[in-house]
Amino acid sequence: MKALIVLVLCLQLHRISAAERCQLHHKGENRQFPEDFAFGVSTAAYQIEGGWNVDGKGLSIWDTYTHAHPERILDRTNGDEAAESYHRFEQDLAALKALKVKFYRFSFSWPRLLPNADTTVINQKGIDYYNNIIDKLLANDIEPMVTMFHCDLPEALNKFGGFTNDIIIKYFRFYADFLYKTFGDRVKKWITFNEPFDYCVLGYGRAYFPPLVHSPGVADYLCMDNTLRAHAAAYRSYKAKYFKRQGGKIGITISSRFYYTQRGDKHTIERAMQYSLGWLANPIYSKSGNYPQLVLDDIGNNSLREGLAWSRLPPFSEFWTKIIRGSGDFLGLNYYTSRYAELSQPPIGEVPSWEFDSQLEYTVDEKWKQGNSNWLYCVPQGLEDILKWIRDRYDNVEVFVTENGWSDYGALEDTDRIDFLQAHLQAVLNAINDGCNVTHYSHWSLIDNFEWNMGYTQKYGLYYLNLTSPHKERIAKMSAHYYRTVIESKKYYRY
Repeated sequence: MKALIVLVLCLQLHRISAAERCQLHHKGENRQFPEDFAFGVSTAAYQIEGGWNVDGKGLSIWDTYTHAHPERILDRTNGDEAAESYHRFEQDLAALKALKVKFYRFSFSWPRLLPNADTTVINQKGIDYYNNIIDKLLANDIEPMVTMFHCDLPEALNKFGGFTNDIIIKYFRFYADFLYKTFGDRVKKWITFNEPFDYCVLGYGRAYFPPLVHSPGVADYLCMDNTLRAHAAAYRSYKAKYFKRQGGKIGITISSRFYYTQRGDKHTIERAMQYSLGWLANPIYSKSGNYPQLVLDDIGNNSLREGLAWSRLPPFSEFWTKIIRGSGDFLGLNYYTSRYAELSQPPIGEVPSWEFDSQLEYTVDEKWKQGNSNWLYCVPQGLEDILKWIRDRYDNVEVFVTENGWSDYGALEDTDRIDFLQAHLQAVLNAINDGCNVTHYSHWSLIDNFEWNMGYTQKYGLYYLNLTSPHKERIAKMSAHYYRTVIESKKYYRY
């Protein structure tokens, strides 16, 4: 059967010209991943669970946003039902078992567990749901990797400023403590936050995502600042109270592109990287334990020119520097694509804003293959280069590639996704062969799901989701068979 699948893949991919393929030059002869390297897949609660108002679940900002503003979702849908994973985890489990993954990265819905965001109300049915997932994963030799927060902030916290109010630090620390106490006997891989830059800049800066705050260069910076402090507080709490008996690892997942320049200007590349990955990684993983100095200098100087008596991004105090520095056992990386970056003179964007402060503008290479998303281009070299950048800047910290995926229109013969997957697996292997400490790779996503403002118009799943069927079948695409072959052999294949 496996030989037949490989033959079908070969025949399908042979039809595609080299110019249309997403490829990366293989370096060296070693095509074998390390024996302890782990392959998995990722999902997120709001995007797949459904059951938005059942069994005691509270509201999240994505519940209220999609109900109040259906016009902002491309196909006017929402996550009310989604893949119905709240009621159909057995179908997800069957897909996971068929893939032979070693771990499953999923997220807890904060409002499903704590409807008021605090421990005044604890939803036992929510606890039962996640206990069932964890126990069944472990019974099938699949390790749970849990994200504590993946965009679905409890509406109860949004009422007093969400991430712009530093009380979020206390709320999150006690939420994390509840999770450690309830699930930490079995969960050994924790991710505090998923993609802070995205939910902060898009939610509190550009008003593209909920809570629809338009305050660029101010509220989005407060959001990232409070996120870092909340992450560190949760990390220190675990180390002080739970680590000795639970022995788990805690990290944060940061999204970033890698950046190139048409003129090969290393200073511009470094500026672009520090204004993206470095912004959130530097305080945790660098020796300084603070924001990148060039970012602090730029924003401090711009704030003065704007007439402010303080910087819109002050450095962390000595107290917080000590708490944040080193508060990560691994760095979670979500990588999808790359860009060319150039200095913009004069700076573009609103005053103030991240775009204006960074003094950069971005372009793409017309040769890069584009997915079914206006921002997604296949640049596997960027994954290799960003892993090396992390190796060189952050003392070769352990890296989990927590998301990497390709959008299309839902074809079962998804040869473009296979191209993307094999090229990026090759990039990871190249980085490992060059000494990068990469230990996990998680593909986005297990199944087609609700893709935020794009609704169900963009498909990222290894499994097709039959949304029109009352049974919501999960149907393996060609890419699922390819990925399983890699997982079983722990060997990079090109078809």
